[in-house]
Amino acid sequence: MMNDINAIKELNSELNIVYRYLRKLQITHADAEDIVQETAYKYLLYSDTIQSSKIRSWLIRVALNFHYDQCRKKKRDELFLNNGILDTDIEEDPEALILLKEKRGQLEHALSKLKPRYRELLLLKYQTELSYEEISTLLELPVGSVKTNLFRARKQLAKVYKEEKHER
Repeated sequence: MMNDINAIKELNSELNIVYRYLRKLQITHADAEDIVQETAYKYLLYSDTIQSSKIRSWLIRVALNFHYDQCRKKKRDELFLNNGILDTDIEEDPEALILLKEKRGQLEHALSKLKPRYRELLLLKYQTELSYEEISTLLELPVGSVKTNLFRARKQLAKVYKEEKHER
């Protein structure tokens, strides 16, 4: 009984991470909830076959596949980032809050100028904190390609971010 409760808490925690990731891709609240619900349902159906070390990457892959299927049905072509790239708890200091919002805006703008693949890799690595191996499995790419593309994505993000700061 206690194992079941812990398993449910762990699943809920992982599904919350999936939900936040979907929102970062600027998927609406309602759509993200639907996707997470469908993902949870599929997890319950196939939980015996999923390695416990790969639950998060499996959930994200299922959620993204379901979303892409829905996009194809609705003939949507692009995914965009949502507000709030940085999830940082900050004290009620108005000045710090304004600076944080400005940095978020700059980072979000810089991320929006990157290739969709670079954005996705950066979010998977730094937002959902997946390992290179998990990202490799999730995106069906060799680990070396993931590392190379993440290096390029970071380099491109830094370049775009610096250009944005100089334009303002």
